[in-house]
Amino acid sequence: MRILLVEDDRMIGEAVQAALQEAAYAVDWVRDGRAALDAASSQRYDMVLLDLGLPGRDGLEVLASLRRERNAVPVLIMTARDSLQDRLQGLDGGADDYLLKPFELEELLARMRAVLRRQAGSAQPVLSSGSLSLDPATHEASYQDHPPVALSNREFALLQALMARPGAILSRADLEDRVYGWGQEVESNAIEFLIHGLRRKLGRDAIKNVRGAGWMVPRNA
Repeated sequence: MRILLVEDDRMIGEAVQAALQEAAYAVDWVRDGRAALDAASSQRYDMVLLDLGLPGRDGLEVLASLRRERNAVPVLIMTARDSLQDRLQGLDGGADDYLLKPFELEELLARMRAVLRRQAGSAQPVLSSGSLSLDPATHEASYQDHPPVALSNREFALLQALMARPGAILSRADLEDRVYGWGQEVESNAIEFLIHGLRRKLGRDAIKNVRGAGWMVPRNA
């Protein structure tokens, strides 16, 4: 999944970016409000992590602009502003969660998983498409009655993208977009290599190839 990180503090930004990449998210990091809006208008994101005290445009202004433009991307505010009024403004303004700094990175990741579950309309912590299941907390997947297997970060990111939309065909470009962030080099056969690894671990039928179009996870497989 692809995340837009909006944070002007370099130390916090570097720590959060590293934690997200370690958790298999593709991350684009910007440091001011105007750049955040430019990025959100040109790229589809699965979530925005939004600081409030930003140069250029305040985080609450960024949030208001996103919602005025009917951009429904989930927004998790992470800020040192701890007054009740600030929290109310953020949540009533369209944020999906509000996390106070300083925070533990493990809590940030858990809150992100919770927001993404709600966005998908599921209270279950494990993604499932019938015989195929994926645990975002452990990065383990299982197919049919086989024991769970551990996935690499990019294998997890690719399978998560497919399982977020069971039955939908995702092209190579779609999958590259969900797995790789800005500035990351993508080899021409990278997606095929990841799918080959997933099939080797889970079984060939876990992921279907649609010739000339892309790949899919069958619904209720």
